[in-house]
Amino acid sequence: MVDDARPAARLTVLSGPSGVGKDSVIELIRARSPWVWLSVSVTTRPMRDYEVDGVHYYFVNRSQFERMIAAGELLEWAEFAGNMYGTPRGAVQGRLRAGQPVLLKIDLQGARQVRAAMPGAQLVFLAPPSVEELRRRLIGRGTDDEETIRRRLAHADEELAAEPEFDHTIVNDYVERAAEELVGLLGSPILTPARPAKD
Repeated sequence: MVDDARPAARLTVLSGPSGVGKDSVIELIRARSPWVWLSVSVTTRPMRDYEVDGVHYYFVNRSQFERMIAAGELLEWAEFAGNMYGTPRGAVQGRLRAGQPVLLKIDLQGARQVRAAMPGAQLVFLAPPSVEELRRRLIGRGTDDEETIRRRLAHADEELAAEPEFDHTIVNDYVERAAEELVGLLGSPILTPARPAKD
């Protein structure tokens, strides 16, 4: 019997302001819902000692990354602190063709690029329980100087203002509940090949 209550597998983008708990939600999904495929990004930054190529990131040099951009091989990409990051298009499309839900964790700019490249993607905004709580988290991160805190708060305000662009909002008041709600949006865990596209 087909479960019509669960949506078909699709590409889902998780985004939200820094400090909202995206990594905690992703790690819980990784542990409890292994049928969800979490996209691995490509980057030009150096590999750290504990990292494994193809698991944490695909590590490439800048010229390789630029060739990927020119060839249209990235769904989205951005540059941060002199390093480039992007989402390989082929791997995502391959998983979707196989009927497997795909989850991307990317920033607002990347979410907008994915929506432009794949209009059928669903965008999910992870929101804090309150703006005050998010500000407390951002201010309380170690010994950052005032300018760093100011920039972080301004960036969070920009991302919070973009919430209406998203298809769904999940409030991360409790990480287990937020992860369960997100899994409910991801699609079927049964790997059913997608129907071939008609010409």
